[in-house]
Formats: sequence, structure tokens, C-alpha cells
Amino acid sequence: MKIHSFQHAPFEELAEIENWIHDRGHTVATTHFYKGDSTPALDDVDSLIILGGAMNVYEYRAYPWLRDEKRFIEKFIETGKPLLGICLGAQLIADVLGAKVYQNAELEIGWFPVRFHESKKVIAPLARFPRELTALHWHGDTFDLPPGAVALAESDGCKHQAFAVGEKIIGLQFHLESDAGTVAAFAEECPDEPARYIQTRQQILAGQTHLEQTHLVLRHLLDALAEPVAVER
Repeated sequence: MKIHSFQHAPFEELAEIENWIHDRGHTVATTHFYKGDSTPALDDVDSLIILGGAMNVYEYRAYPWLRDEKRFIEKFIETGKPLLGICLGAQLIADVLGAKVYQNAELEIGWFPVRFHESKKVIAPLARFPRELTALHWHGDTFDLPPGAVALAESDGCKHQAFAVGEKIIGLQFHLESDAGTVAAFAEECPDEPARYIQTRQQILAGQTHLEQTHLVLRHLLDALAEPVAVER
């Protein structure tokens, strides 16, 4: 499988996803928008992963490439191929599908529990997720559910933490892909003053104890997304 990722910031990388790609024998290419890369040819992508970033989906003046990215996402959705959005990536998918993306009531920065709804049981990529998972967060925006989407999870600080459209489009507001390197980068950039849903650098670094479980459920999700779509005859 030819997997392509959209990367918006140097330290928000594929991380554990790249380990999974190599373990499964897939290939990977990346568009680094912050370096001025162009979007790929649609036929060269079997599965698309849209990573996080500090920008908002509507900051066209500062990040003019957002328009090209959204046009590509819209065309890619029409192919029916697997699509995973993480943090900003989930917000971009929601926006392209017609949902509103806006400022959340709270900043979420750090390791906080995500509670999964019973609806996850009928969405194959999330069927093996636990009822609750402590995951890494870094976001100030949120999204309404896109038309036809199923709400999958929530946290105390954010109502919509995950959604699915069918079984091949998944949006996650939280980070499962982070490894020790990205956790360290997040900790370095976190605000100096903690708040209700903003942890200290020490707390973020200490949260690496959750990486084993987050990587386990990430691999379940990626394996399920990579499964061929059944064709009715």
C-alpha cells in the first residue's frame, strides 16, 4: 500500500505510524506543506494520513497552501480510500465535509482521558479500543460533526474527540501517534502557566507511560483501515 501523509509542522511527524508502515511492508511519502511541497497525484496515494499542526483551518492568509490541501482532501474523499485525520487533520476533514470548525471552550494540552461511546463497536477501526484511554492532546479548536458522521468519543474538555464517516474516514482530535521524541517536543512548547486542561512540562513528559497503550490501539486502528473494502457482487 502506498501511504501518503500531510505534515504541517516539523515536529508533528508520523512517529509510531511510520514504524507500523515499515512493519507491514507499506511504502510512505510525505508532503511537507511548511516547506512549500505540492500535493501528490491522486493515483499515487492508496491511503492518506493528515497530521496535526498549530495553525487553524481558516488561516488562509498565513498559510495559503491550506486551500490546496482542502481541495485535495475533497477529491480524495471521493475515491473511498482510507483517510485518517489527527488533531488539525480531523478538523480539516470535518471542514471539507461541511462541518463548522471553531474555538473550543478550553485549551487541551497534555495527557487526559478520552471516553469512547458504544458506537465505536460498529466501526471496525475502533472496535477494539478500550472504553477509556489516556491520550495526548494539544488543541484549541474543535469541530461539529460532519453530515453522516458518527460521534465516537469525548473528554471532559472537548465534546467531540473522534468521528467516523463510514469505516474508511476517521478523525481523531487526540494524538495516538506520538513517541518519546514528539512528547518531548510538545513539552518544550507547552505554556508556562498550567490551567484546568493544560499540564506542566513535567506532567507531559511523565505521561510517556501511556505510550505503550496508545501505540497498541493505534496499530489496531491502522490495521483495520488498511483492510480491503468488501465489494458486493
